[in-house]
Amino acid sequence: MKIGRVTALLVIGALALGGCGGDRSADRARVGETTAGQRLSIATGNTTGVYYVLGGGLADQIGKNIPGYQATAEATGASVENIQRVVRGDSDIAFTLADSAADAVTGKGAFTSAQPIRAIARLYDNYTQVVATTGSGVKSIADLKGKRVSTGSPNSGTEVIALRMLKAAGLDPEKDVTRQSLGLPESVQGIKDGNLDALIWSGGLPTPGITDLITSLKDDVTLVPLDGVLAAMQAEHGQVYAAGEITKDVYTTKTDVPTIAVPNLLVVNEKMPPALAESLTRLLFDHKPDLEKVHPAAKNITRENAVKTDPVPLHDGATKYYG
Repeated sequence: MKIGRVTALLVIGALALGGCGGDRSADRARVGETTAGQRLSIATGNTTGVYYVLGGGLADQIGKNIPGYQATAEATGASVENIQRVVRGDSDIAFTLADSAADAVTGKGAFTSAQPIRAIARLYDNYTQVVATTGSGVKSIADLKGKRVSTGSPNSGTEVIALRMLKAAGLDPEKDVTRQSLGLPESVQGIKDGNLDALIWSGGLPTPGITDLITSLKDDVTLVPLDGVLAAMQAEHGQVYAAGEITKDVYTTKTDVPTIAVPNLLVVNEKMPPALAESLTRLLFDHKPDLEKVHPAAKNITRENAVKTDPVPLHDGATKYYG
């Protein structure tokens, strides 16, 4: 499976900040109790990632277009944590990588039992981005042996992919690398400060934090190709991992870089009222142009792909919208 080339323009994340940040409001909607006039919480990811930017845009559109509702996009550790938050009722809506969501509904990986989540839509694809300092000599995942590597926030989708990639390259994540579990802002700063040799990140294109790093350090950092571990990833974990490409126009690199792509899903608790789930699904498509203004990754949300969430079931409300 080959994911098409992505052409993206850097869009200022400030457009999304109107719906971002802040503490949870006491009157925020609880799973299974959602009624008009309450606040929804959207679990996103690191503050310099696409989940946070696009989540802010989604929160803004909810407030403008679903009567009686306001929403807040909250920074989190991303996929695994987001699913846990939705299951507990701490968040109403969550961005997650499809591999983590598949683990959740089948009770595998970080989850000891099947989790009661449902999908609203498949969104855009995440691209695994491994950035290494040029001086480290890292040209493949196998070259990370003995290096200082950030594998992403604890309980994030990035961490899941990072650990699986290291194992696919024949490395023991706990013994063969000096591993640090850092969010993207801290990982970027670690590279800049010389405290890390490489970082692993899974996100949409362009990811603001990666743009900042490559723009700041230029030829002192490089994107590492990942085609060497794809076959092993697919053999172990299935076709949720696909071939992708970070084209040279995304970060103004000298060449296109082969990578690994994973779909993103927007998920909710199975107890969310069907009418609200249907409204959220409709909003994604009725106001897609507004989301595209927040971040170009939203251009890749299509009705054709939105229903392809297997093995995560669609919420009944989403199913009603798609017909």
